[in-house]
Amino acid sequence: MQTEWNKQQEFVVGVDLGGTKIAAALFDSEGQLLNREQMETAGAQTAEEVVGRITAMIRSVSGGHPLRGVGMASPGTVNSREGIVIHGTNLPEWTNVPLKAWMERELHTEVQVLNDANAAAWGEYVRGAGRGSTNMVYVTLSTGIGSGIVLDGKLFLGSNSFAGELGHHIIDPSGPRCNCGSHGCWEVFASGTAIGHAASQRMLDQPSVIRELAAADGGVNAKHVFEAKRLQDPVAVEVIDRAIYYMALGLVNVIHSFNPDRIVIGGGVSRAGELLFPQLREMTDKLVMPSYLGTYEIVPAGLRDDVGLVGAAALFR
Repeated sequence: MQTEWNKQQEFVVGVDLGGTKIAAALFDSEGQLLNREQMETAGAQTAEEVVGRITAMIRSVSGGHPLRGVGMASPGTVNSREGIVIHGTNLPEWTNVPLKAWMERELHTEVQVLNDANAAAWGEYVRGAGRGSTNMVYVTLSTGIGSGIVLDGKLFLGSNSFAGELGHHIIDPSGPRCNCGSHGCWEVFASGTAIGHAASQRMLDQPSVIRELAAADGGVNAKHVFEAKRLQDPVAVEVIDRAIYYMALGLVNVIHSFNPDRIVIGGGVSRAGELLFPQLREMTDKLVMPSYLGTYEIVPAGLRDDVGLVGAAALFR
C-alpha cells in the first residue's frame, strides 16, 4: 500500500544492485529515463556501507525531484513482501538485510525490493520485448540461468517470493553438480558458463579455432564458441548444438508448466542472434507436445543492460 508521503509524487528511481556495481536512474511518470548514475561497490565492507552508497546515489540522481518511490533490483534470494534480502550474491555480509525498512527510514518514500531476475522480467513485460503479451516467461542465459514469470499480467512471485528459479529445475539428476548443490540443473547444461566449459573440455582432444579466438581474453566463453560456430568450426558446432538442445528442453518444461504466449530470452548468450534463435525455435517446436505448437513465440530481450533499472522503476508504473 502506498504511504501518505508519496501519493501525489510522480518521479521514480530504479536501482540495480550488483556485486561489482550499483546503477540508479530517475524516471518520469511516463517511464522515460531522465538521469542515470553508476558506481562501484568495491570497498564497501558491510551491508550498512552499501546501503549508504545507494541512498547517496538516489539523492544525487533524483536531483531534488520529489519521489513517488524507489524500486530496487537485488541479486540473490529476496523476500519481496517484506523487502528483505535473505542472501545477496557476491555482496559481503549481505544476509537478512532489511533493505526496505532501512531505505524507507533514510529516504522517506516507499521502497520495493525484487530479485534482479524478477525485476528484469517485469521490465521486459512493461517496456521491452514482452509488451502486449498476457503470460510471459523471461529467461536470461548468462553466467547462470535466471528467470521471471508474468501470469495474467502480474509478476508471479510465489508464496515466499522465491518463484522463478527455473535455472535450477533439474534436467538430468545424474548430470554435473551445480553451484546450488544439486546435480543436473538446467544451467549446468545451457548457460553461457556451461557452453564455455564444454568447449574447453572438447578442445582437449580436438583442435579448434576457439582457442585462437579466446587467446586474448584468457579463457573460453560462449561468445568465442558462437563466433567459431559462424566459421563452421566442428567443435563449436557440436557444443552449440548440444547446448541448444538443452536450452530447448528447459523451455519445453516452461511451456508445459506455464503455457506462456511469449518467452523472452536475455543475457549475454542471447546476443548470438541468428546463430541461436532459429535453431532454438526449431528444436523447441520439435520437443514440445503437439497441442502447444503455435501457442508461443520465443523472442530476444529488448532492454539489455538497463533492464533491471527499468523493471525496478516499473514497479510504480
